[in-house]
Amino acid sequence: MTTAELIKQLFLSFNDKDSETFIKTARDYIEHEKRKKHNLVAKELEKALFSTNSVQNGGKRFKNFLPIPRDTEKGFPLLEIQQFDKSIDSLIVVNEIKVQLEQVVMEFKDSDILATYNLQNKKKILLCGKPGTGKTFSAQIISSILSIPLVYVRFDAIISSYLGETATNLRKVFDYIGSNTWVVLFDEFDVIGKNRDDSHEHGEIKRVVNNFLQMLDNFKGDSIILAATNHQNMLDPAIWRRFDEVIYYELPNENTRQQLLDFYLKPIKMNTDIDTTKAASMTAGFSPADIKMVTEEVMKTAIINSKSHLGQNELICAIEKFIRREKVRNNLMGDK
Repeated sequence: MTTAELIKQLFLSFNDKDSETFIKTARDYIEHEKRKKHNLVAKELEKALFSTNSVQNGGKRFKNFLPIPRDTEKGFPLLEIQQFDKSIDSLIVVNEIKVQLEQVVMEFKDSDILATYNLQNKKKILLCGKPGTGKTFSAQIISSILSIPLVYVRFDAIISSYLGETATNLRKVFDYIGSNTWVVLFDEFDVIGKNRDDSHEHGEIKRVVNNFLQMLDNFKGDSIILAATNHQNMLDPAIWRRFDEVIYYELPNENTRQQLLDFYLKPIKMNTDIDTTKAASMTAGFSPADIKMVTEEVMKTAIINSKSHLGQNELICAIEKFIRREKVRNNLMGDK
């Protein structure tokens, strides 16, 4: 169809309240703009279409395009589509990480300008670091800032007991994310990115890694692909050069831990004796997720005990309780 015919079809389907034809024609029009290299216009239209073409499902909004791919063996969905409304100010990490994330966002927004210089925006980002340091949250932040839905890839469904089915599931995922523009998160990425030289891994995993590398190389979509791992030392050497950027998340230093405590304790009134500086010094080795857990614990305790303000003693007790929990988890309590 010509541009005029597509626009006419949009009007007709809108007047007829034919949402299925309207969505299909809108997608055709966006593809029409892409073929004319009007990529920025196409992206804006996709965002606009997403804002109206959605259904409520448990408070979440989902695109009404292709059906979610499923595992043939058990029928489980291979991915989830999520939407977030978060500010980058809620991501409390060292400045270097924020700069790297903001660079990814700016390059995506200005991808058309970069293309005029024969340059590509960063599309494949590897997020490394210990658990609870902000990798998954960063994916949610990027999704929020760009107003693009997050595709969360479920590895528990992708890994199949049938030979060859895991690679088939991966192909389904890549076919799906190639159909539109997304922020894609492969969490616990080391599950399928394992070193092929590891003598403990069987041939099927090695074939899966090979297939994944080929799919990553051949992916030509506009989506941003984020792969997060807590075990970067386990990744196959060939994985690293497939990514345009590597972001490493360290455990927060004392200053960052204090910022985290202040941020998470905002919802509750506090006594004047609260000293988050002291609390921060006690939380060495805590991840942001650990600190969030401590603050939620102390706030819940104060609320259910009808306390009007949170005191220093309650905060210290919550921190000590968490430290004890970690000792138990790491079998450091001794025989008592």
